Amino acid sequence: MHSLLPAVVSLLFLSYGVYVLHSRGVSRISLTLFLLCTTTFCWQFSWAILFQIRDPDEALAAAKLGYLLILFLPTTLYHFIAELTAHRGERRWVELSYLFAGLLGVILLSSNWIVAGLYTYFFGFYPKAGPLHVVHLLHTAIVIGRGLWLLYRRQQLAVSTEKTRLRYCLVSMLIYFFASVDYLCNYGVQFYPPGVLFVAASLGLIAQAMVRHNLLADPMEVAASIAHEMRTPLATIRSQSRVLAKSLPELLAGYHLAVEHKLIEPTMQPAQLNYLGKLTQHIDAEISRSNFVVDMMLASARAGMLSRSDFANHSIKKCVEEALACYPFESSMRNKVVVKAGHDFTFFGSDVLLVYVLYNLFKNALYAIKSAGRGELEISFFIDGADKRLLVTDTGSGIPADVLPHVFEPFYSTRHNGGGTGMGLAFCQQVITAFGGKIHCESQAGRYTRFSLSFPQKQVSAGWANEQAMEY
Repeated sequence: MHSLLPAVVSLLFLSYGVYVLHSRGVSRISLTLFLLCTTTFCWQFSWAILFQIRDPDEALAAAKLGYLLILFLPTTLYHFIAELTAHRGERRWVELSYLFAGLLGVILLSSNWIVAGLYTYFFGFYPKAGPLHVVHLLHTAIVIGRGLWLLYRRQQLAVSTEKTRLRYCLVSMLIYFFASVDYLCNYGVQFYPPGVLFVAASLGLIAQAMVRHNLLADPMEVAASIAHEMRTPLATIRSQSRVLAKSLPELLAGYHLAVEHKLIEPTMQPAQLNYLGKLTQHIDAEISRSNFVVDMMLASARAGMLSRSDFANHSIKKCVEEALACYPFESSMRNKVVVKAGHDFTFFGSDVLLVYVLYNLFKNALYAIKSAGRGELEISFFIDGADKRLLVTDTGSGIPADVLPHVFEPFYSTRHNGGGTGMGLAFCQQVITAFGGKIHCESQAGRYTRFSLSFPQKQVSAGWANEQAMEY
């Protein structure tokens, strides 16, 4: 009877992990979630078996085997959160945490320092904490605390749609963490371990988040789908604007004649009439900018499916010229762009994706110039020793020192008024890395920001490029 609940919940968790892996495909996030589900299954299912055993020696062996996987459980949860928040700097700490858990596992199997026998409770045998069990508790508190902090910090900085998903994960992980109340049973407190209930509640919340908010879906795929659907209404608005452009001049001419012959009172100011005369131009410009955003979103989604079979050699000069010719500059902002052309060079990659990389860099630079109310955008390209380099520099507002280390992180945005998605620079890094190159940012707040793109002299192998692109 006491084994039924942990057995059912453990099987649910394993089924959930398999479902996510099958439905979402293999990725860093889906794999780590599957790992978390698997270790949770082992934890709860081992207790379901333990509560059925009546022989003390067999129970101790089962308890140690089950506890071996419990030692890794906090790290798998930390690993999942690190991947979910796309915090690459955590990976070395995740690896160190796995190494430490492995060391505790060796101690567990070779001594009684972590599990020192068994308690006999009304529901069955339960592991008794050894003298080093507190080290496992400390390790658990540190890594889970760090993971929850990553989730909290990320959802504070993320854009609105991603913020909702991360909040679900944060609450779910907090509920899951409360399952640690089971550790009291390791220290002689006799009650039926309620951790299984917290695990079940956590699973239910994640399942609800998947149904209602498409949790763990690729946000760029969702955004690209929405962007694609925007093409139809934009085309309709443009068509209606062109009809208006044909009729509006006649209507304004009729108004002027009516005023001239004193048939009506001149109720409209000259500035209003001038604006109406250019209204269709304004509408067309806004539609062009909206289509530009749609193209950017679709290009970002395409970057997630890079194929080197589509790569070829392209001129950097032609890409820069195309980006400048097609970018929808506002008013006189084009006059703030200076091109310092050095030696033209070719790079092996996609000219279309590089143009969209330049669009992103232009957008950020012009935003910084507009925010500062001064500055210019300088573009230069040249060959520097073994590297081919492209520099995009603006002398606008610059980037604060505490923000600079995070600019390439997905969904990191400081524009909380809706001015950014936090994916632009992550997209740039993914594309340039797939080309076998590197992108670097340096900045001083209030002075300048410079993005340096370097391309290799020789083509890189497909395996290396794909492996590097997967890191992002």
